[in-house]
Amino acid sequence: MELSREQMYQAILQKDLSFEGVFFTCVKTTGIFCRPTCTARKPKLENVEFVPSSKLALSKGYRPCKICAPLKNVGEPSEALKALLEEIQENPSTRITDWELRKRHLEPHTVRRWFLKHHGMTFQAYQRLLRLNTAFKRLQQGETVTETAFSTGYESLSGFGDSFKAIFGVSPKKGKQQGVIDLCRLETPLGTMFAAAVPEGICLLEFTDRKMLETEFKALAKHYNATILPGDNPHFPRLKTQLEEYFSGARKEFDLPLAMPGTAFQQSVWQELMTIPYGVTRSYADQATALQKPGAVRAVALANGMNRISIIVPCHRIIGSDGSLTGYGGGLWRKRWLLDWEREHLSLPS
Repeated sequence: MELSREQMYQAILQKDLSFEGVFFTCVKTTGIFCRPTCTARKPKLENVEFVPSSKLALSKGYRPCKICAPLKNVGEPSEALKALLEEIQENPSTRITDWELRKRHLEPHTVRRWFLKHHGMTFQAYQRLLRLNTAFKRLQQGETVTETAFSTGYESLSGFGDSFKAIFGVSPKKGKQQGVIDLCRLETPLGTMFAAAVPEGICLLEFTDRKMLETEFKALAKHYNATILPGDNPHFPRLKTQLEEYFSGARKEFDLPLAMPGTAFQQSVWQELMTIPYGVTRSYADQATALQKPGAVRAVALANGMNRISIIVPCHRIIGSDGSLTGYGGGLWRKRWLLDWEREHLSLPS
């Protein structure tokens, strides 16, 4: 049943928690949008419009309220789910059953729904892939197949071999012919992102609704002769910290090892992108000129579109020669937000 304007207005007057995530209140007179539970002074009904998502509010030009922070913790798991994720990351060989979930005061169907929504797989499938990622790395480090199988929670060598071959396409004994790309999920004020990393550095950072994401995954897997699996990576904690600092306004430059496979021309374009200062915009023509290829504007634009590392390699700082916003894989509403955010924090100390 669709809510009426009057029902939503009553919800914000009562600061009704049950409407969190159902709609957002956009105030026409201030240009601000809020959660239903915001404690700020309430506007008159004729001065508000209600929208179903923060994305739509941003696309309409509204700014997030500083009191209720409607963009904060978008998609963030509950404390109980966070503890569960930490537990299986620290000990992937642990097999957590539905009964054990209930012991942790987690309903199995709730956990299943959250993992399907945010990881595209059930909790049990996520556990299996995490376990196989760990097994793969142990084999790469010289452990025997038998040691690896039983240390990662498998009850038989045949079961381990079948599971390994189903994911990697080869038997565990031939596992060293393959690679693995670690994948993790990060929450930002602009939505959920996937980060992927190899030993050399971060190789992907994209919003999960990016249209070309599947193509990017396939290209990376082919380049590295690797399988992409959920797993921990030494580069992820540093990436998470620096992204949090960026979105708090405290960081203006990133200092992270990056792995960016591509043609020599693409890599030159991506390197040029990283010279654009925080809060500054340039055009494709500016990029082409800086690369001493003034006639290659279209090629530069195409190379920008192939960038797999959003925000850190700042293709959001490229605009049209006439000052208009141009295409952005994460969506123009995110591009507008990022540019506005950087301008707002440009003069603040980092």
